[in-house]
Amino acid sequence: MQAKRIQDAFGIIVIGDEILNGRRKDRHFEGLGGLLRERGYKVAWLRILPDEPDYLVDEFGRTMAEGIPVFCCGGIGATPDDYTRACAARAAGVALVLHPGAVAEIEGRFGAEAYPNRIRMAELPEGSELIPNPYNRIPGFSIRHHYFMPGFPDMAHPMAAWVLDTYYAQGGLAEQQCAVRVLGVTESSLMDLMQQLTERYPDAKLFSLPRLGAEFQIEIGFRGYTDLQAPLAALIAGLEQRGVAYELLGD
Repeated sequence: MQAKRIQDAFGIIVIGDEILNGRRKDRHFEGLGGLLRERGYKVAWLRILPDEPDYLVDEFGRTMAEGIPVFCCGGIGATPDDYTRACAARAAGVALVLHPGAVAEIEGRFGAEAYPNRIRMAELPEGSELIPNPYNRIPGFSIRHHYFMPGFPDMAHPMAAWVLDTYYAQGGLAEQQCAVRVLGVTESSLMDLMQQLTERYPDAKLFSLPRLGAEFQIEIGFRGYTDLQAPLAALIAGLEQRGVAYELLGD
Protein backbone atom coordinates (compact mmCIF):
# COMPACT_ATOMS: atom_id res chain seq x y z
CA MET A 1 0.00 0.00 0.00
CA GLN A 2 1.36 3.43 -0.91
CA ALA A 3 2.28 5.60 2.05
CA LYS A 4 0.14 8.62 2.78
CA ARG A 5 1.60 11.85 1.44
CA ILE A 6 2.75 14.19 4.20
CA GLN A 7 1.71 17.75 3.47
CA ASP A 8 4.45 20.28 2.68
CA ALA A 9 7.20 17.93 3.85
CA PHE A 10 10.49 16.51 2.58
CA GLY A 11 12.27 13.31 3.45
CA ILE A 12 16.01 13.29 4.15
CA ILE A 13 18.24 10.32 3.37
CA VAL A 14 21.85 10.32 4.58
CA ILE A 15 24.04 7.57 3.14
CA GLY A 16 27.27 6.33 4.64
CA ASP A 17 28.69 3.66 6.91
CA GLU A 18 30.80 6.37 8.51
CA ILE A 19 27.64 7.89 10.02
CA LEU A 20 26.32 4.58 11.29
CA ASN A 21 29.64 3.50 12.84
CA GLY A 22 30.11 6.87 14.53
CA ARG A 23 33.24 8.03 12.69
CA ARG A 24 31.34 11.10 11.47
CA LYS A 25 28.30 12.89 12.83
CA ASP A 26 25.29 13.77 10.73
CA ARG A 27 24.89 17.49 10.03
CA HIS A 28 22.22 17.22 7.36
CA PHE A 29 19.20 16.98 9.64
CA GLU A 30 20.01 20.32 11.23
CA GLY A 31 21.17 22.06 8.04
CA LEU A 32 18.52 20.83 5.62
CA GLY A 33 15.85 21.05 8.29
CA GLY A 34 16.68 24.72 8.77
CA LEU A 35 16.44 25.42 5.04
CA LEU A 36 13.05 23.71 4.94
CA ARG A 37 11.60 25.48 7.95
CA GLU A 38 12.71 28.87 6.65
CA ARG A 39 10.52 28.24 3.59
CA GLY A 40 7.48 26.88 5.37
CA TYR A 41 8.25 23.19 4.88
CA LYS A 42 9.00 20.48 7.42
CA VAL A 43 10.98 17.26 7.66
CA ALA A 44 8.74 14.22 7.19
CA TRP A 45 11.42 11.73 8.22
CA LEU A 46 15.17 11.16 8.38
CA ARG A 47 16.77 7.86 7.30
CA ILE A 48 20.45 7.01 7.65
CA LEU A 49 21.37 4.19 5.30
CA PRO A 50 24.44 1.95 4.94
CA ASP A 51 26.66 1.64 1.88
CA GLU A 52 24.88 -1.55 0.80
CA PRO A 53 23.68 -1.53 -2.84
CA ASP A 54 20.71 -3.90 -2.52
CA TYR A 55 19.51 -2.12 0.60
CA LEU A 56 19.79 1.26 -1.10
CA VAL A 57 17.83 0.06 -4.13
CA ASP A 58 15.04 -1.25 -1.90
CA GLU A 59 14.88 1.97 0.13
CA PHE A 60 14.93 4.22 -2.93
CA GLY A 61 12.14 2.14 -4.43
CA ARG A 62 10.03 2.65 -1.32
CA THR A 63 10.70 6.37 -1.02
CA MET A 64 10.18 7.02 -4.72
CA ALA A 65 6.71 5.51 -4.29
CA GLU A 66 5.80 7.77 -1.36
CA GLY A 67 5.11 10.84 -3.45
CA ILE A 68 7.03 13.40 -1.36
CA PRO A 69 10.29 15.09 -2.35
CA VAL A 70 13.45 13.68 -0.79
CA PHE A 71 16.95 15.07 -0.30
CA CYS A 72 19.62 12.33 -0.56
CA CYS A 73 23.14 13.08 0.66
CA GLY A 74 26.19 10.91 0.05
CA GLY A 75 27.62 8.26 -2.23
CA ILE A 76 27.66 10.08 -5.58
CA GLY A 77 31.46 10.19 -5.96
CA ALA A 78 33.68 8.06 -8.22
CA THR A 79 35.25 5.63 -5.74
CA PRO A 80 34.24 1.94 -5.61
CA ASP A 81 32.19 2.47 -2.43
CA ASP A 82 29.99 5.16 -4.02
CA TYR A 83 26.85 3.24 -4.99
CA THR A 84 24.16 5.92 -4.95
CA ARG A 85 24.05 6.80 -8.66
CA ALA A 86 23.75 3.20 -9.80
CA CYS A 87 21.26 2.32 -7.08
CA ALA A 88 19.06 5.31 -7.91
CA ALA A 89 19.02 4.18 -11.55
CA ARG A 90 18.04 0.63 -10.56
CA ALA A 91 15.28 1.88 -8.26
CA ALA A 92 13.91 4.16 -10.97
CA GLY A 93 14.08 1.39 -13.55
CA VAL A 94 16.36 3.26 -15.95
CA ALA A 95 19.87 2.87 -17.31
CA LEU A 96 22.98 4.58 -15.98
CA VAL A 97 24.25 6.82 -18.79
CA LEU A 98 26.74 9.64 -19.33
CA HIS A 99 24.88 12.90 -18.87
CA PRO A 100 26.19 15.46 -21.41
CA GLY A 101 25.70 18.39 -19.06
CA ALA A 102 27.54 16.63 -16.25
CA VAL A 103 30.34 15.70 -18.65
CA ALA A 104 30.69 19.36 -19.64
CA GLU A 105 30.83 20.50 -16.00
CA ILE A 106 33.41 17.91 -14.96
CA GLU A 107 35.57 18.51 -18.05
CA GLY A 108 35.30 22.26 -17.43
CA ARG A 109 36.48 21.78 -13.87
CA PHE A 110 39.27 19.23 -14.39
CA GLY A 111 40.15 19.30 -18.09
CA ALA A 112 42.16 16.26 -19.18
CA GLU A 113 42.38 15.13 -15.54
CA ALA A 114 38.67 14.31 -15.69
CA TYR A 115 39.72 11.03 -17.36
CA PRO A 116 39.62 8.19 -16.69
CA ASN A 117 38.15 8.34 -13.17
CA ARG A 118 36.41 11.62 -12.34
CA ILE A 119 34.23 11.40 -15.43
CA ARG A 120 32.44 8.47 -13.79
CA MET A 121 30.58 11.03 -11.72
CA ALA A 122 28.80 12.04 -14.94
CA GLU A 123 27.20 8.58 -15.14
CA LEU A 124 23.68 9.35 -13.96
CA PRO A 125 20.26 7.70 -14.19
CA GLU A 126 18.78 8.29 -17.64
CA GLY A 127 16.41 11.25 -17.57
CA SER A 128 18.12 12.96 -14.63
CA GLU A 129 18.24 16.73 -14.28
CA LEU A 130 21.34 18.38 -12.87
CA ILE A 131 21.70 20.21 -9.58
CA PRO A 132 24.50 22.79 -9.83
CA ASN A 133 27.31 22.57 -7.31
CA PRO A 134 28.78 26.03 -6.55
CA TYR A 135 31.64 24.49 -4.58
CA ASN A 136 33.46 22.50 -7.27
CA ARG A 137 31.11 22.27 -10.28
CA ILE A 138 30.56 18.50 -9.92
CA PRO A 139 26.77 18.44 -10.14
CA GLY A 140 24.20 16.50 -8.24
CA PHE A 141 21.13 15.16 -9.97
CA SER A 142 17.41 14.66 -9.54
CA ILE A 143 15.04 11.93 -10.62
CA ARG A 144 11.59 10.89 -9.35
CA HIS A 145 11.36 13.86 -6.95
CA HIS A 146 14.62 12.72 -5.30
CA TYR A 147 17.50 15.21 -5.16
CA PHE A 148 20.89 13.54 -4.92
CA MET A 149 23.80 15.57 -3.55
CA PRO A 150 27.26 14.97 -2.07
CA GLY A 151 27.68 13.91 1.52
CA PHE A 152 29.67 17.06 2.37
CA PRO A 153 27.31 19.57 4.02
CA ASP A 154 29.28 22.54 2.64
CA MET A 155 28.35 21.31 -0.85
CA ALA A 156 24.97 19.74 -0.23
CA HIS A 157 23.25 22.53 1.66
CA PRO A 158 23.77 25.29 -0.96
CA MET A 159 22.65 22.78 -3.59
CA ALA A 160 19.52 22.01 -1.57
CA ALA A 161 18.81 25.72 -1.24
CA TRP A 162 19.00 25.99 -5.04
CA VAL A 163 16.53 23.10 -5.40
CA LEU A 164 14.09 24.75 -3.01
CA ASP A 165 14.37 28.18 -4.60
CA THR A 166 14.10 26.76 -8.13
CA TYR A 167 11.36 24.14 -7.77
CA TYR A 168 9.60 24.96 -4.50
CA ALA A 169 9.78 28.75 -4.33
CA GLN A 170 6.09 29.10 -3.53
CA GLY A 171 6.83 27.90 -0.01
CA GLY A 172 4.90 25.50 2.12
CA LEU A 173 1.76 25.95 4.13
CA ALA A 174 3.09 26.83 7.56
CA GLU A 175 2.14 24.33 10.24
CA GLN A 176 0.43 25.86 13.27
CA GLN A 177 1.01 24.83 16.86
CA CYS A 178 -0.58 25.58 20.22
CA ALA A 179 0.09 24.04 23.61
CA VAL A 180 -0.30 24.25 27.37
CA ARG A 181 2.07 23.22 30.14
CA VAL A 182 0.33 20.97 32.65
CA LEU A 183 1.66 20.72 36.19
CA GLY A 184 1.49 18.07 38.87
CA VAL A 185 -0.24 15.23 37.00
CA THR A 186 0.89 12.23 34.98
CA GLU A 187 0.19 11.43 31.34
CA SER A 188 -1.74 8.32 32.32
CA SER A 189 -4.22 10.39 34.34
CA LEU A 190 -5.03 12.43 31.21
CA MET A 191 -5.03 9.55 28.74
CA ASP A 192 -8.81 9.41 28.38
CA LEU A 193 -9.02 13.17 27.73
CA MET A 194 -6.29 13.01 25.10
CA GLN A 195 -8.00 10.05 23.40
CA GLN A 196 -11.32 11.94 23.30
CA LEU A 197 -9.66 14.99 21.75
CA THR A 198 -7.83 12.88 19.18
CA GLU A 199 -11.13 11.33 18.04
CA ARG A 200 -13.02 14.64 18.15
CA TYR A 201 -10.43 16.63 16.17
CA PRO A 202 -8.79 14.24 13.67
CA ASP A 203 -7.24 17.06 11.60
CA ALA A 204 -5.31 18.37 14.62
CA LYS A 205 -2.31 16.24 15.58
CA LEU A 206 -2.18 15.93 19.36
CA PHE A 207 1.22 15.70 21.07
CA SER A 208 2.24 15.06 24.67
CA LEU A 209 5.80 15.78 25.85
CA PRO A 210 6.61 14.98 29.48
CA ARG A 211 9.47 16.90 31.11
CA LEU A 212 11.42 15.66 34.11
CA GLY A 213 12.58 18.03 36.80
CA ALA A 214 11.86 19.22 40.32
CA GLU A 215 8.16 19.23 39.35
CA PHE A 216 6.79 16.85 36.75
CA GLN A 217 5.38 18.73 33.77
CA ILE A 218 3.68 17.80 30.52
CA GLU A 219 3.49 19.93 27.39
CA ILE A 220 0.24 19.01 25.66
CA GLY A 221 -0.92 20.60 22.44
CA PHE A 222 -1.83 20.33 18.79
CA ARG A 223 -0.12 20.75 15.44
CA GLY A 224 -1.84 21.09 12.11
CA TYR A 225 -2.83 23.13 9.09
CA THR A 226 -6.34 24.01 10.25
CA ASP A 227 -7.69 26.30 12.94
CA LEU A 228 -6.47 24.91 16.27
CA GLN A 229 -8.48 27.17 18.56
CA ALA A 230 -11.36 24.71 18.96
CA PRO A 231 -9.22 21.72 20.02
CA LEU A 232 -7.16 23.97 22.31
CA ALA A 233 -10.32 25.31 23.96
CA ALA A 234 -11.59 21.77 24.42
CA LEU A 235 -8.29 20.74 26.01
CA ILE A 236 -8.38 23.67 28.42
CA ALA A 237 -12.01 22.98 29.30
CA GLY A 238 -11.16 19.35 30.04
CA LEU A 239 -8.24 20.36 32.27
CA GLU A 240 -10.30 22.92 34.16
CA GLN A 241 -13.11 20.41 34.67
CA ARG A 242 -10.59 18.11 36.33
CA GLY A 243 -9.03 20.89 38.40
CA VAL A 244 -5.63 20.46 36.69
CA ALA A 245 -3.26 23.42 36.82
CA TYR A 246 -1.89 24.60 33.46
CA GLU A 247 -0.29 27.57 31.73
CA LEU A 248 -0.73 28.58 28.10
CA LEU A 249 2.43 28.44 25.99
CA GLY A 250 3.41 30.61 23.06
CA ASP A 251 4.14 29.25 19.56
